[in-house]
Amino acid sequence: MTAPTDRPRRSALYMPASNAKAIAKARSLPCDVVIFDLEDAVAPEFKAEARAAAVAAVEEGGFGHREVVIRANGIDTEWGMDDLAAIASTGADAVLVPKVDSPADIARYEDALKGAHKDMQLWTMIETCASVGNLDAIAQCARSSRLSLWIMGTNDLAKEMRAQLTTCRTPFLPFLSMAVAAARAHGVAILDGVCNEFRDLEAFEAEARQGLMFGFEGKSLIHPAQVEPCNTVFSPSEADLAWAHSVIDAFAQTENAGKGAIRVDGKMTELLHLEQAQRLVAVAGRIAAAA
Repeated sequence: MTAPTDRPRRSALYMPASNAKAIAKARSLPCDVVIFDLEDAVAPEFKAEARAAAVAAVEEGGFGHREVVIRANGIDTEWGMDDLAAIASTGADAVLVPKVDSPADIARYEDALKGAHKDMQLWTMIETCASVGNLDAIAQCARSSRLSLWIMGTNDLAKEMRAQLTTCRTPFLPFLSMAVAAARAHGVAILDGVCNEFRDLEAFEAEARQGLMFGFEGKSLIHPAQVEPCNTVFSPSEADLAWAHSVIDAFAQTENAGKGAIRVDGKMTELLHLEQAQRLVAVAGRIAAAA
């Protein structure tokens, strides 16, 4: 399932499904994606209660332009299959699943969701050492399954690797670029992992800008305070849009019809730049429409 390229997914906020106040607050926050979490944010004794609350929230609606996603527990846990069955019965935009290692895992989740509505997407966490070696193979599953988006799970990856997760994220930089490349090769959307610094918004913004540099289209978040700076980082800037419009206008001129490369503002500009410009303008339009 190919993800739409102009759908704004700048900010994807995790909210514990066991917290009724958090669910209510999600309807008013300016995030692009709300993820009701049944996994890490919910203690074992509250899993069933959280599942019921997430299903009820989706049925009640009121989330406007936001994509509504439910993160299930892993399929091999005692809650996983019940989570998937419950989510499949809802109108949620997507189900997010943890710890996918290989295409075989995608096939199992695909089978578990066979009763879901046709547009329900499968989003997966990339957070295990095994998945890093199978990125291309996993991404290829998007051609024949609901798979449409990845979210990096750098906390879990750090735990498995026994690596230190600092704000510079040095041990993980190769994996971040590999994941983006594999996702782009197969039309899978991809979001950066969470930043644990929710009180230090300068540190958060630096990490978000690093993610933008790597090519992520947005970032997953753990606190509402991170939403606004995240939206700012991952929104096309005025300078970006000025460049995009100049490229689009230049290629639209009669004398440039049929040309593969032209000069724009003194720089050689190719059709690939036109595609980038058109996407920037489309994303900005979707963001403005949702405001």
